[in-house]
Amino acid sequence: MIRIDAIATRTGDTGTTGLADGTRVPKDHPLIEVLGAVDEANSLLGVVRGEALPPAIAAALATVQNDCFDLGGDLATPPGGPWEAKIPRITAAQVARLDGWLAESAARLPPLTSFVLPAGSPGARWFHLARTVVRRAERSLVAAQHGDPDRAWNPECLRYLNRLSDLCFAWARCCNDDGRADVAWVPGANRG
Repeated sequence: MIRIDAIATRTGDTGTTGLADGTRVPKDHPLIEVLGAVDEANSLLGVVRGEALPPAIAAALATVQNDCFDLGGDLATPPGGPWEAKIPRITAAQVARLDGWLAESAARLPPLTSFVLPAGSPGARWFHLARTVVRRAERSLVAAQHGDPDRAWNPECLRYLNRLSDLCFAWARCCNDDGRADVAWVPGANRG
């Protein structure tokens, strides 16, 4: 069980932060970039939960937010070592759950005939913003993996982020009256 006795520990005053195993790294370390982007995406998903959403999506978001904490814990804890048994790792089952929600959502949506602008209902707008932050987390994870190729990275973490960004896009469309209220991109519409 996690116990937090103090919010301000002052351990980061020197520009470092701690990983779950106690290792200290600089706050601009590539892994911290990933963790920050995952945290930001999770916060945006919390904002989305405050909007009027289709019931199935509203229910699923609580699971996704919890998964995002699992994801952060997985990334912040090097594999092996004494913390291994205490940290939930992202699993293929969690990725498969996203795939299932993605398939359910896609079945409700008409095919795209244009790119869509990140616009529409409040829920759709927030999902589009969350999608872009999840994509940043995904890019940051790839950069961190390239920067530390000797670390044993859990491949399900990258799969989870990739699928979550797709799901945020599909859910944005669902929030736009199942795609009927999507705002289509009109190429060159504003050229003089």
